Amino acid sequence: MALIPSQILRVAILLSYFSILCNYKAIDMPAHQTYGGSWKFLTFIDLVIQAVFFGVCVLTDLSSLLTKGSASMEQERQLRKLIGLRDWMMAVLAFPVGAFVVTMFWTLYVYDRDLVYPRLLDNFIPQWLNHGMHTTVLPFLIIEMRTTYHRYPSRTCGLFAVCMFAVGYVVWMCWVHSMTGVWVYPLLEHIGPMARILFFICLTALISVYYVLGEILNNYIWDSSKSKLKG
Repeated sequence: MALIPSQILRVAILLSYFSILCNYKAIDMPAHQTYGGSWKFLTFIDLVIQAVFFGVCVLTDLSSLLTKGSASMEQERQLRKLIGLRDWMMAVLAFPVGAFVVTMFWTLYVYDRDLVYPRLLDNFIPQWLNHGMHTTVLPFLIIEMRTTYHRYPSRTCGLFAVCMFAVGYVVWMCWVHSMTGVWVYPLLEHIGPMARILFFICLTALISVYYVLGEILNNYIWDSSKSKLKG
């Protein structure tokens, strides 16, 4: 796809995340007033990750346009750094965390919504905002992946970074529980200690699987595009 349409898409997606974040933070929910605030929810952390990621994408596009035709080696070096940051964020944070949030939320929602999204929340969060937080994330990422090739780090380094994020969030959830006596998600209240440990291990394994799937999908899209161009 052409550069200008890609820029417009990224700006539109970035603005949509700003809107979602502003509307979410404006909601007067009791959970926002407790220890950890919005930051104890993976959905909110993911929204921040997506907003920062698309912000870096927009900044990279602007830098690319400004340095186009320029002979400045320093500008080229800064642009390469931005591209490297954009690609790393897509590989390690944006895609695996975003895909995890979408699939995990809707799987649990269909099975028993009270485990992850109690009906009480319908009084605070409108449907469009719920879908903005838990549905459109994945299509936005697919659009980004389809419009731009992202260079992934080595499999070992990428998986290590993803696992560190997952372990960090598990530790954060346990810390919030130790401070408040309440688990962030109702699901964790209904299972025993050993089941929680198993759940946390599965969480880390699943987000690692999404990292690998993102890498495979990225390579498939762009290997196919290269084959078509050669053909």
